[in-house]
Amino acid sequence: MSASILIIEDEEPIQILLKYNLEAEGYRVRSSAQGEDVAYLVSEERPDLILLDWMLPGISGIEVCRLVRAKPESRDIPIIMLTARSEEAEKVRGLATGADDYLVKPFSVPELLARIKTILRRLNPEAVAEKLNAGDLVVDRKSRRVNRGQRDINLSPTEFRLLEQLMQNPGRVYSRSQLLDTVWGRDAFVDERTVDVHVGRLRKSLSRGKELDPIRTVRSTGYAFDERFGKN
Repeated sequence: MSASILIIEDEEPIQILLKYNLEAEGYRVRSSAQGEDVAYLVSEERPDLILLDWMLPGISGIEVCRLVRAKPESRDIPIIMLTARSEEAEKVRGLATGADDYLVKPFSVPELLARIKTILRRLNPEAVAEKLNAGDLVVDRKSRRVNRGQRDINLSPTEFRLLEQLMQNPGRVYSRSQLLDTVWGRDAFVDERTVDVHVGRLRKSLSRGKELDPIRTVRSTGYAFDERFGKN
């Protein structure tokens, strides 16, 4: 699973705990201690879910939740509020503001992971599905195998992650810099031309003879998995 989760939490030990456990589950994780960073982080890469602390320095978690819900590009991102407030009235307030779920500190990590998976499975099933399917193309995340029809496709680890990223969001256009961040990692010092090279290799592996190419090039922008692939 490679869903993206954004953590907004100002307590460093909790932020580290969350990041460690989420990455161990296979999620891609970004984090910040400042509520003011949310707008930028969401615009940089839209997360599949936000873990949001209620008590933040500066702007509160409740206000961050309102801001996320007010913008068309982020209003449907699921939010789980994390807070030390256990009163029923506060829970109702958080949910009324737009949070999808609410967890009181100290919380059970297994319970949080279960709630995250439940929300993602309901709102974004592709993000947690063990297999991705489009036409005759099947990506098995558990076994890390790719098949097209009766043909096994051998991909490098990077090519597999690239296909997985594109395929779980069909039709979404990714810029080269976004693919570098999500596939290679934000700390990788790699030129954007590397993306073109790997997409070219991936295309050769996926499409042979008269087989249709499932990857669409968007001129001057980047690449997308063709949402029409397998539907004709």
